[in-house]
Amino acid sequence: MPADSHPQAQSAARAGGLLARVTAVFRLPNDDPRKTLAVALVLCLVCSVVVSATAVSLRPLQERNAARALKSEVIKVAGLDEAGMSLEQAFQQIEQRLVDLETGEFVEDADPMSYSYRDAAKDPAASSALDEADPAGIRRRPDRMPVYLVRRDGQLETIILPVYGAGLWSTMHGLLALAPDGRTAKALTFYEQRETAGLGSEVAGERWLSEWPGKVLIDEDGEPVIEVVKGNVDPDTPNAEHRVDGLSGATLTSNGVTHLMRFWLGEQGYGPFLARLGDDDNRS
Repeated sequence: MPADSHPQAQSAARAGGLLARVTAVFRLPNDDPRKTLAVALVLCLVCSVVVSATAVSLRPLQERNAARALKSEVIKVAGLDEAGMSLEQAFQQIEQRLVDLETGEFVEDADPMSYSYRDAAKDPAASSALDEADPAGIRRRPDRMPVYLVRRDGQLETIILPVYGAGLWSTMHGLLALAPDGRTAKALTFYEQRETAGLGSEVAGERWLSEWPGKVLIDEDGEPVIEVVKGNVDPDTPNAEHRVDGLSGATLTSNGVTHLMRFWLGEQGYGPFLARLGDDDNRS
């Protein structure tokens, strides 16, 4: 059998021919457009390889930084950001669990520390399509969500729930801290959002967030009733305890907060879990 008929020999011949053509292009005069194009293509290829390699190598660091930032936000909303205590020391006071949103029960066969609800939302096997029943504008709801519990002397003190939903320009990610009754807000933070600067971005502002503690988010029948209203809330009006001042000039962002809160506190969200809070077995 002739050597040039062997597959490996044919491949080598083709590679050699390609190399010869590329070499010929780079031997052209510098003002030849073919050489200019070839140089640009090589530079693009090299840069894309460098950028891809850098992104892959930095991903573990980015994930660690994101996890650390989330821990810091959980500690803050839990009221455990005490002076002189390290991040890890403070976070050790928090019990992290996974909840099956369908049943409201804790999930025992998964590690909550390695779970990402964002990844789960992209996986059809780990999430549910919402179709038209999607007030929060998230399209798919993870089947499981993390919760963070703070206990003092064995008694439940704070329940922290991750919440997220669509604003005007972005998906807003936040943490809602509830009192042990599962109905009353203790704190709220939005740690990720890209709403309009000076308007919707105030969703993460300390002044507006300071209005949330003490608000009753769920009525006695278990229905979410919290509402971010247009304008200011008159404390003397009926149901003022269920209402929060709107963000000036940011009606769609305000509506987004109302929608995501009612979704996550309702039957499709943490509703079944919150309804079981009186069950000591579920909280243990």
